[in-house]
Amino acid sequence: MTPRQEISAWRPRVAGVVEVLHAHFTEHAYPMHVHDAWTLLIVDDGAVRYDLDRHARGAPRDTVSLLPPQVPHNGSAATPHGFHKRVLYLDMTQLDASYIGPAVDGPDLTEPLLRTRVAQLHTALARRGEEFEAQSRLALISERLRARLRPSPALAGAGPDRGVAQSLRDLLDERLREGIALHEAARLIHAHPAHLVRAFSGAFGIAPHQYLMSRRVDLARRLLLDGQPPGEVASAAGFYDQSHLSRHFKRVVGITPGRYARSGATG
Repeated sequence: MTPRQEISAWRPRVAGVVEVLHAHFTEHAYPMHVHDAWTLLIVDDGAVRYDLDRHARGAPRDTVSLLPPQVPHNGSAATPHGFHKRVLYLDMTQLDASYIGPAVDGPDLTEPLLRTRVAQLHTALARRGEEFEAQSRLALISERLRARLRPSPALAGAGPDRGVAQSLRDLLDERLREGIALHEAARLIHAHPAHLVRAFSGAFGIAPHQYLMSRRVDLARRLLLDGQPPGEVASAAGFYDQSHLSRHFKRVVGITPGRYARSGATG
């Protein structure tokens, strides 16, 4: 079978939605990565298997999957002919951080009405001039998601390793573009470099360098959809050069930055 890759991505003029992505893959497998936004996913054909917080999950056609920000996940086709998915990336105004824990525990929601509403929102977002309809549909979807999830209490009894890991994540987020050497991070956090890597990987299920690169790819996606050329995006998102950006971007997203930027030109 010849691998198929079809992607359309754009940023709509609707507050709360940072990106819309429609994709058809037959062989591409997403590596472990994170997003800074909520991932609201429906599958129109085939099925997706993924790991979230070290648990194997699956997204068949009759579910709505909600993957929380900052929690590592991957993804690949669960059927021989691949999958066709539609994704909304929602910012924290739609669901705040208190919903992350419940979403990790139960990311796949089998609710026909919710799935229908998500599909209707995708249709509205693809039509220019239908922003008010999209806003209305998004409000109903966000309300339903909040009702399905109960906010988790603040993390209690977090050990010192968790604190070290959180400190490193905060530092990586703060230095996303310019980066930081591991020895400097260790000096600032007052921990041995090896302990930093072990603590981060143990707490978040992803290595620090994987986290940093996936966050930079996320930033590159936003800049490309804003219309910046790939050469400028590479530098702005913290990559060494355009080829460095392209290598990591294609590994995570499945296509090159240039094709990704062009995919939403008419969206």
